[in-house]
Amino acid sequence: MLTFITKGSLLTSLLAAGLSVSGIHRPAASLLSVTDILRQDTLQTDALASPQNTILDQYIQQAFTNNKGLKDQHFQLEKAMAALQEARSLFGPNVTFLGSYTKAAGGRTIDIPIGDMLNPVYSSLNQLTNSHQFPQVENASVLLSPDNFYDAKFRTSLPLINAEIYYNQKIKREQLTRQQASLNVYKRQLVQDIKTAYYQYYQATQAVAIYNNALALIQENIRINESMVRNGIRNNTALYRSQTEKEKTDASISKAVNEQQNAKAYFNFLLNRGLEENITLDSSLLSGIRDIPSGGIQGREELLEYKSAATTYRLNEKLQQSYLIPKLSTFLDLGSQATGMRLDDKSRYYLFGVNLEWTLFGSHKYKYRIKQAGLDIQAINNATDRATESMQLQSYQATNNYHTALRNFVTAQSQLSFAQRYYRDQLKVYKEGQLLYIELLDAQNQLTQAQLQMAVTQAAVQTAYAAMERAQASYNIDSVQ
Repeated sequence: MLTFITKGSLLTSLLAAGLSVSGIHRPAASLLSVTDILRQDTLQTDALASPQNTILDQYIQQAFTNNKGLKDQHFQLEKAMAALQEARSLFGPNVTFLGSYTKAAGGRTIDIPIGDMLNPVYSSLNQLTNSHQFPQVENASVLLSPDNFYDAKFRTSLPLINAEIYYNQKIKREQLTRQQASLNVYKRQLVQDIKTAYYQYYQATQAVAIYNNALALIQENIRINESMVRNGIRNNTALYRSQTEKEKTDASISKAVNEQQNAKAYFNFLLNRGLEENITLDSSLLSGIRDIPSGGIQGREELLEYKSAATTYRLNEKLQQSYLIPKLSTFLDLGSQATGMRLDDKSRYYLFGVNLEWTLFGSHKYKYRIKQAGLDIQAINNATDRATESMQLQSYQATNNYHTALRNFVTAQSQLSFAQRYYRDQLKVYKEGQLLYIELLDAQNQLTQAQLQMAVTQAAVQTAYAAMERAQASYNIDSVQ
């Protein structure tokens, strides 16, 4: 089992070894002040040198692999990556096939007076040649809509100058950065949730053990009271009271077991596995007093999110201003067009061109778009300041909560030590027939409550550290795949 070696901490073995009837007489370890605890050097075994070597870290690794919420974040990250690749592809050529066929009748026409122009000339020529070599022709009427006409072509287009594509690519890259930061934010929150759920399950398990130990003490009291009743030392009142306490303790055990099962189900839910799967408990995780991280909030991915968002809004402002830059592109058409389905040398063609688009006036719509973009920048800067202050407050409160949890832990140690000695002395006097059972029962209840408080404060110290770890983003999530 992984262990921490500290100068003045009580291990969870206090509950395993110090709760039994025979173990209550053990003297409590010397207590340290909170300042001593915060200043003491914590020695770790070589096994703990690796940040992913503890049982809890292995559970976190499972959650990073299986948690459905985290998978959703990965999907969003992959989507942002695809959007960036799409933005990059807009710089390349685009080849499309275009085809059309038209069948028309009626509509506008162009009248060509060919007969009016040629027939007099042809008549004169026939007279001069005394022949009919030049026939009369009719006036022509040409339909404007193409009839039985097809046009099929391959069009290749390529942007040469387009500021919108340039800024769009940069915006997509920032969105990818922001999504990666969002993924890490989710990971850090998941780490805190898993640690908190683990310690809650540990605390619930300890509560079950404590109540079972209290039940063993009550059963011992029942045995003693029955012996005293048989020997005429006591009446049945103490026996009835001890049996009543047994029923109350049975109910407390049922409640503690229910809380333990619920804590187990929630922990397994975070790991996306069966709710009834067993959880391996490592007592060393509650025994170490770790130093307070000194990094502040500089490592918070939320700050990177806001920074990326601010960059995105600034790029969007430049995008709106880019309407002043002309757009230049080129195209090449290779195709065939003719009447009917004819395909020959005369139907095939190519067409090359250059397109220029330059917006000179847009009825002030671009002016207002630029103004909106500028207001977005101001809003995100203000939101960044508020978020920074909020995270600083969160870190400050988390640190204070950790100090308070340590102080409560020291107090719980002292209370447990006194409760153990008090119960031992009261039990000795009661066996000698010099103490009322109600006084012994009070000492027993004090011992049970002190044991429960010890379990609560042990878990509270680690939970407070996990919250402080989250507030300062000090857990190394990169080492977990």
